Amino acid sequence: MKQLRLSGTGGQGLILGGIILAEAALMDGKNAIQSQSYGPEARGGSSKSEVIISDKVIHYPKITIPDVVLAMSQEACKKYTTDCTEEGILITDSMFVSQLPDRKFKKVFELPITQTAQDGLGKALFANIVALGAIVKITGVVSMESLTKAVLARVPKGTEEVNQKALILGSELVKE
Repeated sequence: MKQLRLSGTGGQGLILGGIILAEAALMDGKNAIQSQSYGPEARGGSSKSEVIISDKVIHYPKITIPDVVLAMSQEACKKYTTDCTEEGILITDSMFVSQLPDRKFKKVFELPITQTAQDGLGKALFANIVALGAIVKITGVVSMESLTKAVLARVPKGTEEVNQKALILGSELVKE
């Protein structure tokens, strides 16, 4: 079982990112639960999307200890990493997260997620899809094929090609 938390600020598309990740898991024949929470602000407040993916039945629909945390803002990095263990993986957007938590992680990936979306695709709004490409490359939690299908099923018509490119750019951020 993998417990993933995608966190940042409202408007970064992380709720959609969690939904896409859960749908990709279902396409891979796994069980998945997705939940979300966000502050009262429509944009700019803290938000998180949590996804549990398992080959077995999921008995409890909330994350107990996240295996992977994506932090797309400094506030999210501070707020949503407190329950991580040393076995956890932290992925940050280096454009917005400059200070890592004091706690230890198994692996930390400081990636230029939003910068890659801006430079490679011309718009920061693709950062959530870039992040999904990186998460799947790091964790292998779902297949890239199912992730691509799930993305293409959810994005607005006419943006399929640029979103596919966003996934590729995200996976290329992760060095072996």
